[in-house]
Amino acid sequence: MYFFLSNLSFIDFFYSSTALPKLLVDLLSRDRIISITGCGIQVYISIFLGDTECFVLALMAYDRYVAICHPLYYPILMRWSVCFWLASFVWILSFFISVVPSLLMPMRVCNPNQVNHFMCEVIAIIKLSCDNIYMNQLVIFSISFFTLLLPFMLIICSYVCIISSVLKIHSVERSKTFSTCTSHITVVILFYGTAMSTDQEKFISVFYVIVIPMLNPLIYSLKNKEVKKAFLLGKSVSHSLH
Repeated sequence: MYFFLSNLSFIDFFYSSTALPKLLVDLLSRDRIISITGCGIQVYISIFLGDTECFVLALMAYDRYVAICHPLYYPILMRWSVCFWLASFVWILSFFISVVPSLLMPMRVCNPNQVNHFMCEVIAIIKLSCDNIYMNQLVIFSISFFTLLLPFMLIICSYVCIISSVLKIHSVERSKTFSTCTSHITVVILFYGTAMSTDQEKFISVFYVIVIPMLNPLIYSLKNKEVKKAFLLGKSVSHSLH
């Protein structure tokens, strides 16, 4: 679980770092300009890491499924070598299905180049194209289906099996067993709830690029005993001061 969580943390750190520094500079500047190279880097990194996060969340759901539904086989099915190869496969797969098609289908951008967005996102950039973007949109839709909906369906299937197994457990152990999944479920709801939204795309994208990567460490840290103790200590000190 912590191996895949470290992958998620790595993704969140670089995902937000791709757009946030430039966004902060733009908020303090009148000349909100970005080079074509810088914009391209933002687009490629964001789609690569976004797609990878979808697959990593699916791997984390599979990890919980094996741990709860097949606990005796867990040390075999999720040994370190398997985890390493699964993570490597996800990273390589994400690169080939997100970055490579974009490189094979170059797009001419018209002038004036005004991006109606807080950052360079593929949906905003494609609207500036001088070419017929039908094929580009078709490729984006196909990739989105594979990287968004397919992992989401795997996550749903994993939790259907998990819930079915948890309901068979004695009521005393039921909440303790299912509590190992609460952090992951929260992260999945936040990520997919914003990634699949089509309303106010500029503001939604800021949420899943900046807010969610900031919330994920907090969500998982609340399961840590030391963090809970520090939080309770902080509350007690605050009450004593008042």
